[in-house]
Amino acid sequence: MTEQEQPGTELTSTPAKLRRRGFYLLPNAITISSLFCGFYAIVMSLNLEFKQATVAIFISMILDSMDGRVARLTRTQSEFGAQLDSLADMVAFGAAPALVVYEWSLKGMGRIGWVSAFVFCACAALRLARFNTNIAIVDKRYFQGLPSPAAAALVAGFIWLMDDVGFSGSDFYWTSWLLTLYAGLTMVSNVPFYSFKVMNIRKSVPFIAVILIVLIFVTISFDPPKVLFGLFVIYGVSGYLVYLWRKIKGKPVSIVQTEVEPHDEKE
Repeated sequence: MTEQEQPGTELTSTPAKLRRRGFYLLPNAITISSLFCGFYAIVMSLNLEFKQATVAIFISMILDSMDGRVARLTRTQSEFGAQLDSLADMVAFGAAPALVVYEWSLKGMGRIGWVSAFVFCACAALRLARFNTNIAIVDKRYFQGLPSPAAAALVAGFIWLMDDVGFSGSDFYWTSWLLTLYAGLTMVSNVPFYSFKVMNIRKSVPFIAVILIVLIFVTISFDPPKVLFGLFVIYGVSGYLVYLWRKIKGKPVSIVQTEVEPHDEKE
């Protein structure tokens, strides 16, 4: 017997107990926009418009960095939004970079070319799944492995740079093959990459910090392909430097927190 059929139960009380399940518009609209940029990058690569494809991936990175912050600032976090964000990231930072680099350079290498692109795509999926399951036990100061947006930026930035200076993918197919493989495998490594999540944007900062931010934007505006690719190359190797530094200092190399790490007063 259902609740509506039970004696003494008012039928009019049932709708009041039911709440419509919806989703928050603003953060999820940003996530959908990021997903669109990933899809747009794939379409542009099929049309051999590689500059537009790579720029779309970088725009997707900006949108991806915004949706979570907007959700927290407006207190509109939801499990739906978290799942949608992961699916959008898989398209924008997994499938899109793999297909763009394949169309740009790896297509002419035959089987070995698409294998490298698939490794990147599969590693992006594995990295996102591991991130979702380990989010509660990983040191918030670091990412476990290269984050998928940074891996996508390495691949897309290289294509954008080469296209900007007039080189074709066939001129650098081994370089793009190795870079794609490096970015993919580094995503699923245990190498710690600084996350920038511990930065408190609500705290006051020295005036020089504002000047540095302005200089960074001005520098990027001078030559976006060269500057952005250079920045992500530095970030893409920084994790291995952190790994070696922690190993030399005798600190745990794994960033999965099993116990509280002692604080070093000298740091």
